[in-house]
Amino acid sequence: MTIFHSSRSVPAEARGAVVAIGNFDGVHLGHQAVLAQARAVAERLDAPLAVLTFEPHPRSVFQPNLPPFRLTPLPAKVEALKAVGVDHVFVLDFTPEFSRRSAEDFMTSVLQSDLGARHIVVGWDFCFGHKRSGNAALLTERGAELGFGVTVTEVVKTDDAEIYSSSRIRECLKAGDLAGAAALLGRPWEVDGMILHGDKRGRTIGFPTANISMEAYMHPSLGVYAVRAGMREGGDAVGDVYRWVDGIANLGRRPTVDGSRVQLEVHLFDFNEDLYGRFLRVQLIEFLRGEKKFDGLDSLKAQITSDCEQARLRLAEIPA
Repeated sequence: MTIFHSSRSVPAEARGAVVAIGNFDGVHLGHQAVLAQARAVAERLDAPLAVLTFEPHPRSVFQPNLPPFRLTPLPAKVEALKAVGVDHVFVLDFTPEFSRRSAEDFMTSVLQSDLGARHIVVGWDFCFGHKRSGNAALLTERGAELGFGVTVTEVVKTDDAEIYSSSRIRECLKAGDLAGAAALLGRPWEVDGMILHGDKRGRTIGFPTANISMEAYMHPSLGVYAVRAGMREGGDAVGDVYRWVDGIANLGRRPTVDGSRVQLEVHLFDFNEDLYGRFLRVQLIEFLRGEKKFDGLDSLKAQITSDCEQARLRLAEIPA
């Protein structure tokens, strides 16, 4: 998969694509249904499948003081799009200036001129252009005049008639409902990143941890989770290869040691390799308990021992 951080100077092999447009935060099953329709069109037209998305998320530009809300920051989103077979990703820089571009300018300059798009696929509620002046109907009408086809997908719902949405997934994660979030995502929700150096306090009580920043991610319910962690072991033409290990993680501020910043601390079971500087994917499988403050490290160690036992039992019951 190829990533382009501009719509300009796109090479010939990426032009003329079937382009699905959206933020795709989470790349959940609703998004995947849209991408499946786009893939079917691409196969029919013998064209590459592309996604056009925006960074930072427009919500971050218009409401910069909101707490973190992303399910999948760009690297995680790219990984998820790669997993469903997207050929190219066009990442457009969403700035206040960009937000003031008219719907007409976006269609003629970006879609027609820059990308030479052959077909566009959008969701039923798609809006674009300054003050959301453009919609799917306008895109369909002008697309016929500008030389590209348009498919508008219908709303996608679960078997229980619930609309797949990133907002609903965030609600599940805030409530500690990992199974509910996974059912909407089609996979466990995960946090990934490079392993950071911490204060190494976990080693002193027998539970060394690998620490990952939560700065780019929404914060689900703070507490202790049963997790599976994947370490990149290399790759080939098909994609990256990961080795997965069961473990436990604390997601929170660590009140027992007067911590303040939310971070993810992962302890891997039966594992003693050096992870510093390596990339780690952490799937949150089940919420075990909320974060709490203990009266000392001995109490904390006893609780972690109990948490590990519980996590091992639960992970043994949940297929990888």
